[in-house]
Amino acid sequence: MAPQYKLTYFDIRGLAETIRYLFKYGEIEFEDVRIKHENWPPLKDSTPFGVLPILEHNGKVVGQSIAIARYLGRKVKLAGENEWENLEIDAVVDTLNDMKSKLSAIFAEKDEAKKKVLIEAVKKDTFSFYLPRLEAIVKKNKGYFALGRLTWADFYFATVSPAYDLVTGEDILASYPNLKSVREKVNALPAIKKWIEVRPKTDF
Repeated sequence: MAPQYKLTYFDIRGLAETIRYLFKYGEIEFEDVRIKHENWPPLKDSTPFGVLPILEHNGKVVGQSIAIARYLGRKVKLAGENEWENLEIDAVVDTLNDMKSKLSAIFAEKDEAKKKVLIEAVKKDTFSFYLPRLEAIVKKNKGYFALGRLTWADFYFATVSPAYDLVTGEDILASYPNLKSVREKVNALPAIKKWIEVRPKTDF
């Protein structure tokens, strides 16, 4: 029987990896469609808003990686038990997304000298502002981002935080043991550990 879900993204971890983690954690079968960047232009207009990833299910198609992750987080019981708890999770994820968005210019910059300036600015203005606050949140929540237990916010962090090291060439979480522990705990979950071992090898 064919999987009920079809996830389409580029052949990288990127914005789709949180979704893949959640599918694997929940033992939900899905079709992991990976397209090459050179094959993307003719497919772009066939997507809801011209971006990936997209998720297809029962003849319906949706985009937006965080919305998809939120849906799956609820499905695999990694969400809150009421509206306020879900708000706490969403607030963390949106904050992490705000921080991630500030890295986009670095990925896009081709000039190495300009890229170096951008990296130093991110380290000074972004990481130094956000990471101590996030570290405190995790410490307060008994080693997790929200509710004192594992939620999909932890999965989101585990899959986006490698970008911090990728853009800087440094171990950005070295001074933040609680944050580092979140990523390690998620990646050590049996289903996630197995996925990491077998997933396609990509830079990010």
